[in-house]
Amino acid sequence: MTNMRTIFRFLTESTTAVSVALLLLSSPSDAIEPESTEPIKISLNDWSSQNISSYILGGVLEKQGYVVEYVQADAMAQFAGLETGDITMQTEIWPTTQGDRFAASMATGNLIDMGPLGLKAREEWWYPLYMKEKCPGLPDWHALLNEDCAKAFSTPQTASKGRYLGGPVTWEGFDEERIHALKLPWTVIHAGTDANLWAELDSAYKRKSPIMLWVYSPHWWPTKFQGEWVEFPPYTAECYEAKRYDCGKPYGDIHKAAWAGGEATWPHAYSILRKVAFDVTTYADLIKSADLDGKQAKDVADQWIMDNTTVWNEWVK
Repeated sequence: MTNMRTIFRFLTESTTAVSVALLLLSSPSDAIEPESTEPIKISLNDWSSQNISSYILGGVLEKQGYVVEYVQADAMAQFAGLETGDITMQTEIWPTTQGDRFAASMATGNLIDMGPLGLKAREEWWYPLYMKEKCPGLPDWHALLNEDCAKAFSTPQTASKGRYLGGPVTWEGFDEERIHALKLPWTVIHAGTDANLWAELDSAYKRKSPIMLWVYSPHWWPTKFQGEWVEFPPYTAECYEAKRYDCGKPYGDIHKAAWAGGEATWPHAYSILRKVAFDVTTYADLIKSADLDGKQAKDVADQWIMDNTTVWNEWVK
C-alpha cells in the first residue's frame, strides 16, 4: 500500500509540474529570445495619444525581451529619421496633416506602412455651440466671411479679425494658407503645445467666451464639450497638390509606420506592430486619463498593459 501511495504521489506531482510547464511555455506573454539586442527606437511626438500608444507598444515589446528606446521627434521632421533608421517605429500617422509626408517617405522605399491603428482621424476648425447664434450660418464656412462673425470671435490680440487658435506650428495644417485662399477676415494664433490648446478651450468653455480652434478626433473632448466642426469645401488631392488650400483638411485612417530596414532585424517586433489596434472608446479613455486626470502617459500605458493582457497577448502571437 505504501508503494502504491508513493507511486500515486509521484504521478500526481509529475503531472502537475508538466501542466504548469506547458502552461508557461504556451503563454504568449512570456518573453522570447529577441532576434537582436539592438534597441528598437520608438518616436514620441508632442500629443498625449501618440505618447500613450508608443509607450504601450514599447512596453509590450519589452515584455517580449526587446530593448526599447524612445526618441522625442517633431511630427513632420521625424520622417527623415524613419527613413534612415534613427527612428524605428511610429504608432500614429495622421492623414489630416501628415499624409503627404507619409506618402513621400514611402515612395523612397525606406518607410513601411504598418497598417491602420483602427481609428479614423479628423482635424478641423471647431467652435462651441454657444457661439453659433453669434455667427449665423455656421457650420457652413461662408459664415466666417461675415465681419460681424469675425468680430464675435475676435480678441484685443486680433483687433477686428476673428481669432483662430491653431495647433503647434510643427503640426502645420495650412491654416494661414486656407485663410488667404478663402479670403477670411481671420488671424491664426498658434498654441505652444497640445496641452495649451485644450487648457484654453476648457477655460473659454467655462466662461462661455468666444473661441474657434483646431480640434482633432479621436479624443476625449466630445465627452466634455458640445460643438461643431466648420464645414469647409471638401478636401481633394488636387487642392493640396496645386497648393491652393481653398478646401478643408483631409481625413481618414490613422496609420502606423516603420523603418523598412528594420524588419529583417526584428521580424517578430514588426509583426507585433502590425497587429496593434484600438477602438475609439478605449483611445478616448486613455487620453482622458492623461489630459484630464493628470496622469503621466507612461503610467497610463503601463496600467493599460497590466489590465489588458488578453488583448496584447493576441498581438504577440
